[in-house]
Amino acid sequence: MGAGGAAASAAVAATINAIKASGVVVRVSPADFIQVITRTDAPLVVVSRGGVIKKHYRYLTSYKGLAFYARSPDALVLPPRTEIVGAEAISIPEV
Repeated sequence: MGAGGAAASAAVAATINAIKASGVVVRVSPADFIQVITRTDAPLVVVSRGGVIKKHYRYLTSYKGLAFYARSPDALVLPPRTEIVGAEAISIPEV
């Protein structure tokens, strides 16, 4: 295996380790994210805004032991009972 192959293997290993450290993250559409948070009485949602060229919003919540993540170009209208925590960034490992 050459230097490029070793670097690729190291990158894959780093990604796998990041996923193990962060647990299970389920990516859903913005509409599905809203459906998930409406299933709880008082959802907690972490929100960040990012993007250099195209601005977008990132949303993260937990439901029944899983972390649900959504990305949207527009701000989502969250239920009034939602507790919102603003974050500088939300980092989700890419697979």
